[in-house]
Order: sequence, then C-alpha cells, then structure tokens
Amino acid sequence: MIKYIQELSIISILTIILLAPASSCSQDKNRIEKPNIVWITSEDNSKHYLKMFDDNGISTPNIESLAEHGIVFHRAFSNAPVCSVARSAIISGIYGPKIAAQYHRKIATVPMPDSILMFPAYLRKAGYYTTNNSKEDYNIIKGDSVWDESSRKASWRNRSEGQPFFHVFNIHNTHEGELHFTKKEMESNPTKTDENSFKIQPNHPDTKTFRYSNALYRDKIQEMDAKVGEVINELKKDDLLENTFIFYFGDHGGILPGSKGYLYETGLHVPLVIHVPKKYEHLGNVKKRSVIKGMVSFVDLAPTVLNLAGAQIPEGLDGKAFLGENVDLEEVDTRDETFSYADRFDEKYDQIRAIRKGKFKYIRNYQPFNYDGIMNNYRYKQLAYQEWQSLYEEGKLNDIQSAFFKDREPEMLFDVESDPFETKNLIDDPKYHDISNDMRQRLNKWVKQMPDLSFFPEHFLIENAIDNPVEYGRLHIDQIHKYIDISNLCLSKFKNVKQQVITSLTSEDPWERYWGLITCSNFREDAKSLEPIIQAIAHNDPENLNRVRAAEYLGITKREDPSAIMATALYNSKKPAEALLILNSIVLMQSNKYNYKFELQLNNISANLIKNRDIKSRLEFLNIL
Repeated sequence: MIKYIQELSIISILTIILLAPASSCSQDKNRIEKPNIVWITSEDNSKHYLKMFDDNGISTPNIESLAEHGIVFHRAFSNAPVCSVARSAIISGIYGPKIAAQYHRKIATVPMPDSILMFPAYLRKAGYYTTNNSKEDYNIIKGDSVWDESSRKASWRNRSEGQPFFHVFNIHNTHEGELHFTKKEMESNPTKTDENSFKIQPNHPDTKTFRYSNALYRDKIQEMDAKVGEVINELKKDDLLENTFIFYFGDHGGILPGSKGYLYETGLHVPLVIHVPKKYEHLGNVKKRSVIKGMVSFVDLAPTVLNLAGAQIPEGLDGKAFLGENVDLEEVDTRDETFSYADRFDEKYDQIRAIRKGKFKYIRNYQPFNYDGIMNNYRYKQLAYQEWQSLYEEGKLNDIQSAFFKDREPEMLFDVESDPFETKNLIDDPKYHDISNDMRQRLNKWVKQMPDLSFFPEHFLIENAIDNPVEYGRLHIDQIHKYIDISNLCLSKFKNVKQQVITSLTSEDPWERYWGLITCSNFREDAKSLEPIIQAIAHNDPENLNRVRAAEYLGITKREDPSAIMATALYNSKKPAEALLILNSIVLMQSNKYNYKFELQLNNISANLIKNRDIKSRLEFLNIL
C-alpha cells in the first residue's frame, strides 16, 4: 500500500512538471506586453493650418498617415496658449492656476502637489523607460524620478532589452521665432507655398506681409511634417511600429498674430492624431480610421498615457483618460467642455479665463482695458505684428481687424462653428441669454473650485504660497471666492452694486481693495461718484499695486495724469513680479490709446529688478535702458 502511494506521488509530480511548461507557454502566448508610447510634439501649431483639420490648411502626409489606423481628434485643446504654461498642464495633469504654474516665463518654480508626481514617474514605476528629446519648459520643480534621460540624445534605444518605453520628441521648426524675418529676407527668400493658395483670416489685413507670413508658416508646417515622418521611419527601422501608440499634437496654438499668447481658438485648438497598433485595438477601441469630435484637453494626456500603460493614475489629477482600459470612445465623443487660462506671458500681463462648450466659447476678461495688442516684445518681433499696429494707427483697418487694439468687453460669447475666428461677440444678444448665463455659471464654478490663485497678485504668491500653492489655496479659499465675487460686480449695473464696490474699496484686506479698483476701471465713467475714495487710495494706500490700480482708473477716465504715482510705485518696488505688473500699467498708459508721458529715471529703479529679462524688455521698449 505504501509502495502504491509512493508510485502515485511520483506520477503526480511528473505530471505537474510536464504540464507546467505548456501552461506557462500558453500564458505567455496570450499575454500582450505593455505598449510603447511615443509623443511627437510640434511647437506653436493650431489645427487651422493643417489640411486634415481645415480646408485652408496645408497637406501633412506623414501626420495623415498616422490616422490610417488610428484616431483623429477634431476638438483637442491646449489649456493655455503658450509653451511653459501648456507644458506644465501636460506634465502634471493639473490646471495651472490651481498650483501657481500659470505664469510664462516663470519667476519662481512651484512644487507638484503633495503625493502627486509628474506622470512619467508613474510610468517608470510600472517598468517603462522614459525619455524626452528634449524640451521640458516646466513651471514646476521636476524632481529626479521623471525621466531616465532628457536631452537631445535621448532615445528609446538605450532601454533594457524588451523594456516598454515612453518617448517624447519635440519639433522646433514651427516655433514663433521662425517668423522673425526682416523685410529684406521677405523680399529675397520666396516661399514654396503659393501666397495666393489660401484665404487670409478675417481679423487680419490682407497685405503682402501677412500673405508671406502665412505662406512661410505653411512651409514650416511641411518641414515639421517631414520630421514626423523621420520619427515614424525610425520606429519602423527598429520593428516597433506595431507595438507603439504614436501621438502627434501641437503644444498650443499657432504663430500668426493674435494666436499664440491669446485665448482664442487659434491659440488653443490644436491638432491631435493617434496611431493605434492593431494588436492594441482593445485599448483604442478602433479598427480603422476613427474621428472623435468629443473635447479633450492637455490635462487629459497624463491620465490617458497612464491608462494605456496600465500604470497607477494618482488621485488629484484634473484630467480624464480618453483611451485605454474601461474607456468608451462613444462616451469620449460626447464630452463637450474644456477650460483655458491666460495670465502673464513674458512681460505682458492679462487675466483671462475661458470655457468652450459645444460650439460656443465664453471668454471672461477680468481686465478688459488691457487690450490684446498691448506691447509684448517677442510678439512684435514679427513684421506682421508691427504692420498690423501701424495700419491700425493710420486708420486703415476695418472694425474686425481693429478689435485687437481696442478694449474688450468683460464677457465675450462666440459661436465658433459659424465664426471660427471669434469676430462677433454675442454676449448682448437676447437670443443667447440662456447660453451665456449657463456658461458664465460654469466658468465661475470652475474658477472657484480650483481655487484660482491668480486672484492674488503674482508677487504675493511668490512670497506667501510658493512652498505649497495647493494648500495655500485651500486655506484661503474663502478669500479667493470673495475676490472673484468682487471682480464679477462689473457684470451688473453699477447702481445695483455700488455699495458692494464701496465696501471692497474700504476693506482692510488689500486684495479686496485691489479687485474693487479693477472693477471701477471696468465700470469707467459709471464709477465716477467713487473718485474721492479712489484718489485717496492712489495717494495713500500702503500697497504699491493699489496705488497703481487707482491711478490706472484715473488715467483711463482722464481724471488725473497717472504718471507720477506709477513712477513712484516703480521706484519703490523691489519685487520683479510686482514691478512687471506696474510696468504693464505704465505701458498701457503711455500707449497711443492714452498718450500719458512718463519720464522714468533708470537710476531710481532697483538694480536688482533690471537683472530680470522681462523687466529689461519693458525698460528697453520705454527707451530707459
């Protein structure tokens, strides 16, 4: 009996040994390895100039090839219309104003929120080799766990054998600087694109300079497309194409005037095409060319890549995955809402928030007296910008073309399907009252929920919130909500909110006074009964910026020359972000719109401030440096 049991045990063990390899092989055969993911990002490209998205665009055969077995997203958006702010949203998956990453160029970097890492760190934890070639441009402290390699030599080829990879390749050919040509270069270097092969958009003058700029931009887009082809060919050469998702997208809007740096569709609406390998159709839910009209934005990219990779998606991201396990493309196709923001871009300050919902776009200009065309040094290196301004000053533009140099309304509503270049503001049309009211409420809810840290001045955030912006916002959410409410008083009739404006102007909280003053500037003549209070603030407020904002109101309404008050505030300032905001008001007041004269003395300005690149740009423009 014992011998029988022993023989049975030996047979059982042999059976297990013999069957185990077959079972293991079967599991290996059925198991699909993690996909590789490649991002090809082109700088400064909105969808408007690529033929696959817009009839007025240029052909891009390599990008188009990605769609042959993939997905074309017709409504993809950057959350900000400039590099560092847009890329900060991409790498974090979080809206910039929530974490104080909304200013370009950064004066100070901010940390990621507690317990959240930049998303490639989670890919590395999941076994991925992460590389970036090579632009980073974050307003956020990077940390050591993000990239295995980030350089111009970074490549997936340095990974361990069989290791999945995430690779970013950045293409510079279409960057704004490519349109910094001289008149001589324009005359001597003809474009490949026929200057008469496209339409000039209605907000631009139809001139030789604008046609050349358009044609050259389209040339650069085709050069960029060739670079996309080179990356695809490298993947083919390494026999990786059928294991690799390839994303192509522009990092924000285009480089023609009024695009990059502005919260219009040409600054935000980007091309997005994703090649889906056949073996991963279950993750992309696609078997042939698909078109998605649902809305996605840059905060969605991080959770999407993590979901495709089967990696951890941390709590606290603002985005939502649009590919991968448990994502239904039919549901993605119903998404109809995105948000965007603009603050300081280089030396130019503004504060604007926007929501796109369906075919409508609602823009909230918190400081509409900061007209779009106010000097921004890098923008005005383009001959087209310079010519646009000259033609306006000479009275040679129509109303639509002139709008760039005029005050905006605090609220703007556009039907971007019938009016893609946002030329007709529908906000006062009774027919759209319900839509504008709904979108106003949605935007206000979003701004409050973040909460939006831009309702504190930038220098104040640098001094008080920089170590943990998210926590600072949480602790001061009631204050921020109050500032938002004050800023929105200008959307009512002055007589109905006059007492609330007075309360803000006489508050002990300096930033309630600050927003009360901006509200008065938005009301203009309607607020003239409050001039005694405003004048007292202009001459006596302990806050530099409040004296400037009060002087700004007096200058806008022609009640008092603001130059002496603003100059003194600049001389008193020792903080770069504060000085930049003061200089923004000085540039506004000395512009042709107001023509106040400033006789600033360089030796009265703190030497520490002059080291700042953007302050130097302002001082050079004002002929002080």
